Amino acid sequence: MALLRSRRRPGGSSENTWPGFVDALSTLLLVIIFLLSVFMLAQFFLGQALSGRDQALEKLRQQIADLESSLALERQQHDDLKAEFYEISATLQSANQSREELQARISELEADLEQAQQARKSNDEQLRMLEDIQNRYRESTAALAKEKELSQEARRQVDLLNRQLAALRQQLAALQDALDASEARDREQRATIKNLSARLNAALASKVQELSQYRSEFFGRLKQVLAQRSDIRIEGDRFIFPSSVLFASGSATLGPEGRQEMAKLAQTLKEIAATIPPEINWVLRVDGHTDKLPIRTERFPSNWDLSTARALSVVKFLINQGIPPERLAATGFGQYHPINPADTPEAYEQNRRIEMRLTQK
Repeated sequence: MALLRSRRRPGGSSENTWPGFVDALSTLLLVIIFLLSVFMLAQFFLGQALSGRDQALEKLRQQIADLESSLALERQQHDDLKAEFYEISATLQSANQSREELQARISELEADLEQAQQARKSNDEQLRMLEDIQNRYRESTAALAKEKELSQEARRQVDLLNRQLAALRQQLAALQDALDASEARDREQRATIKNLSARLNAALASKVQELSQYRSEFFGRLKQVLAQRSDIRIEGDRFIFPSSVLFASGSATLGPEGRQEMAKLAQTLKEIAATIPPEINWVLRVDGHTDKLPIRTERFPSNWDLSTARALSVVKFLINQGIPPERLAATGFGQYHPINPADTPEAYEQNRRIEMRLTQK
């Protein structure tokens, strides 16, 4: 079969034309695959940057996945058709070569037959030779007929493959149009999302700045109210109340002095809250902290329970003073966030505290 292919190549033009067509089609497929790869990368980074818009882009990603599946299927069909075409082309070339050889052989046999007929009367050996030549001629004629049938079948299969390739090209063009449309929609959505993100960031920055102004006013007013208390500290955006000012040892019930200080704080907070616009979602977070000395009582099995109970006690008092409960949050941290990590009575005293912080939801 290899010998027949090598003999056919110098004279045949179809074999030289077909690989060029296949190369062009393969290049087109590579370009499409590259575009799909670039598109998928863009989808990935877009999904990372705009995770809040996943639901809006889910349908687009599903369409891209369907297109990729269709393209992979069409590419597989194309590879199968190309392999089948090569096989049929090789068979056709082999059949044509065999037919040419048979035709040449028939010509030789016809010449031999003519010579044998002229010398048939000479002797019996020439008669037997003539019969042998006639038999070989019939066999060669039958073989040639079979080769012709094979050639016709091969041509029909080549025509079928050409029609299938034309249909494949149409499908690839449709896929390309769908990809172009998807990319256009993606560009429009990215522009819209970018605009919305910029507007949202600007709005958030404005709200944060407004809350910072009210927080500064709140801390300034509260500092004036508590100016005479040297044991109440202000660190950054936090007010720190020693537990000894608010609670008795091992207790989560506000004492008289603690209720007095919390009443001052509540009055200041109500005055500031009346000036804060309702669209700003502010909240006063009350954090309870203890020292590292363990407590194990029936009411407070751990330091965590004690710190949470103290924070909740302050929150309930502020609610009774007229602070809206949706503007308050109680949190217990136990002994796990000390101010002073030393193992001294002074450090223990510093770590037993209530911290308050005005923040945004």
